[in-house]
This record gives sequence, structure tokens and C-alpha cells, in this order.
Amino acid sequence: MADLNFGALFHALPSPYMVLDRQLRYIEANAAYEAAVFRTRDELVGGHILDLFPDPENGERLRTSLQRVLDTGQPDTLAFIPYDIPTAQGIERRYWTAVHTPVRDASGAVAWVMQNTVDVTELHRLRRQAGHLPGETDLLQRAREAETVSRALQRETAGLRDLFMQAPGFMAVLSGPDHVFTLSNAAYQQVIGHRDILGKTVAEALPELHGQGFYDLLDTVFSSGEPYVGLSAPVTLIRVPDGAPEERFLDFIYQPIRDLEGAVIGIFVEGSDVTERVRAEDQRKLLLDELNHRVKNTLAIVQSIAAQTVRATPEPAAFRTAFEARLMALSGVHNVLTTANWQGARLEALLALELSPYGPPHYRLDGPSVTLSAQEALTFALVTHELATNAAKYGALSAPDGQVTVTWSLAADETGGRRLTLDWRETGGPPVAPPTHQGFGSRLIQRSIQVDMDGETTMAFDPDGLRCRIALRLSAT
Repeated sequence: MADLNFGALFHALPSPYMVLDRQLRYIEANAAYEAAVFRTRDELVGGHILDLFPDPENGERLRTSLQRVLDTGQPDTLAFIPYDIPTAQGIERRYWTAVHTPVRDASGAVAWVMQNTVDVTELHRLRRQAGHLPGETDLLQRAREAETVSRALQRETAGLRDLFMQAPGFMAVLSGPDHVFTLSNAAYQQVIGHRDILGKTVAEALPELHGQGFYDLLDTVFSSGEPYVGLSAPVTLIRVPDGAPEERFLDFIYQPIRDLEGAVIGIFVEGSDVTERVRAEDQRKLLLDELNHRVKNTLAIVQSIAAQTVRATPEPAAFRTAFEARLMALSGVHNVLTTANWQGARLEALLALELSPYGPPHYRLDGPSVTLSAQEALTFALVTHELATNAAKYGALSAPDGQVTVTWSLAADETGGRRLTLDWRETGGPPVAPPTHQGFGSRLIQRSIQVDMDGETTMAFDPDGLRCRIALRLSAT
């Protein structure tokens, strides 16, 4: 047996045989095939079958059969096909029966297709001349009928396969107790990162699932015959070669597949990637929690403003004016924060919000760009409102030539954080004298900076105008 030359055996076979690669180009043909098609091996090898033997009428049937073998790995038969062949006398119509068989490479993949073809032209001509030949004619008719039925079944199967491959939900078919992949659709490939999984067990194809419980679930479904449904199940997958693990969330079902006797022979996997939905729900919950937190903070601020205002201005009309002004300041900074999706607010924008009603000639702002957190912005808005209100009543903004100058600077502190120093200076207003008692505005400024922002406030009542210095460490942004 070791001395048997299979190449010589192939060429000596009395029946016509040839082999095509995946591009449908000849790589081999035996002597019987050369005689059947009136071409030498040298003329055939390297040429495309449909270029060497063009037949607009039946070439598509031949190509479809060959491609089906390459795609499915299953043999395919053309029981009866008319096909024109160039001969020494010109183009001649001949009739064939062709069997196409897959040939696999060392890895098991279909690399070639072999054709065994039989010329049935003479049989066909005898049938036409005799009108009816018992046996041969019936056999040929049955072959034609069988091919017709086979083509109908193949079209139906191809349609179902297309539906399976194009389904929006991911699908896969696992065979046997080891859960070997036999089918997977495009959506499944999308989920796992387009890997070569057919013919491999789940453990071989998706090793990162180890320890996540999915192997055990498949074993349980196979042994018990009971389906399993998972909802928003977290799974860690490596979707890019040598990439980092990625968490996804899946809705899925493991459905047992049974044979005619009812025994479980595999598992059908179907589901959807719901990662974006889960993350959106988490984000919605986070936003609701944050909204609740902000509402509570705002209500606490309003409660404090009301309590302090009523103590400082017990007269109803004055209380209403002061309280409404402070609520409007709070409302203004809320608008600024909402525009920025509550990610923060620029210090210059908050200062301008309070000072712009008095006109640019009456205020000047100078400092680097500084973004405050939402909580810092709320506190600064109230502080700025109190300073501006005091300046409008008693200070620089109450005089025609008065001006408020606000400057600020940033510096790194010993921990690597940012330290803000802000100077509020009033000039051109009426003479200023130190107050005989601390009002609500002063208390709010000092308390807000010291308690809410862990900073320091220095108030200087110079005759030329109020000076207020605020120094604090900003939160990281």
C-alpha cells in the first residue's frame, strides 16, 4: 500500500475527474476528463472553468452547484445538465451528470472541489430517437425529478439560512455534550468579535468565559433538557485580538435541541446585546439620584436663605424684596449650570450674571479662565449676589461714577490642587465706614466660603470702598 502512487491512480481512472480551487480554477484533470472535454491538461490548469467553457444558459447552474459545495462542505449533484463543449467540429451541445465533492486541507477547511462527470449525451439521443427506452429512460427521468426536488429543497434551505444569518438577534447552534459550534450568524459574530469558532467547543472558542458560569449553564441545559433564560446578564468578552476584556450585557436563551426520539443532541442559543440599554438605565438612575441630591441641596439653601432673611428683615415688604432677589440669584446660576448639563460653570460668567445689569462702565473683571463645580458655582452665585446687592445699596454701584473691580488668580497648592484667590474692590462710591453690627449678607458670605467651601474671607471697609478677599482650594474638575 505504501508503494501505491495516488497521482498515477487519479490519472488512470476510467471515469472523468477534475479538481478546482476555491476560485473555480483548474488545478488537476485526469486523462478521461481531457478526452471528455476535448482539452489537454495543460490547456485546463490555471484557467477558470466558466472562462474555458462559457455557457450563458447553464453556466450559472454549474457555478451554483460548485459554490454550494465550497460553502457548505457537502457534496452536490447535477443529475442532468445540458452544456456546450468546444470540439474539433465547433461548439457541440452535450448532456452530463456531474457529482461535486468537497476536498479538505490539513486544517479540515474545504479548499477544493472535485468533479466526477459522466457524458450522457448518447443516452439522451437514443431516448429521443426511440421515444422510450425502458430502464434507462425511466432512470434519467427519475434523476431529473430528483434534481428538481433537490433544487427546491436547496432554495428553501438557502432562504432559511439567509434568514438565520441576517437575523438582528444573535444565534448559534451547539452540538453534543461538549457544545461544539456548528452554526453562528452575523449578529453572534458581532458580539464575540468575529472569531473563527465553527468546529470548536465553546471552551475552545471563548476561553475568557471560564469562571463566568456559562459553561455550567450549558451543561445543565444539555443534561436536564430544560431551557435557561438570562436577562441583562453581564459577560466579559475579548472582542479584539489581544485586546482588553470588555463587559457586555445580554438577554439570551439556551434552548435544548432534541432528536426524533426526544434525546437532547445540542443547544440553540438566541439573544440580544442589551449593553446600551443597561448603560442607559444605569445613567438614568444616576441622573435621578443626582437630581434628588441637587433638589435637596437647593431646598436646604432656600430654607437657609428664608430663615436668615426673615431674621434680618422682619418687615414683610422688605423680606419679600430681599428674599425674591436672592431666589433670582439662585435661579440664574441654575440656568447657567443647566446649559452646561450641570458639569460646572465659569467663574467669569457667574460674576457677569450679577454685575452686567449695572453696565460695563461700572464693573471690570480680570482673571484666568476658571471652571467651578456645580456646588461651588451655587455658593459663589449667592456670595456674588450679596456683594453686588450691598454695592448697589451702599457702595460703588449706588454712585454714578462708582466701579467694582474683580480680579482673581490661580496657583497650585502643596497637594497639587488649585487654589483660587479672588479680590472684590469697590471705588468711586460714597465713603465707607465699618458696620456697627454684622448683617445677613456678611454672615452668608463668610459662612458660605468657610463652611461650604472650606475657604477664608477677609472684609476691609476702607473709606474709598469695600474690599473683600476670598481664598479657597477648588475641587478637581
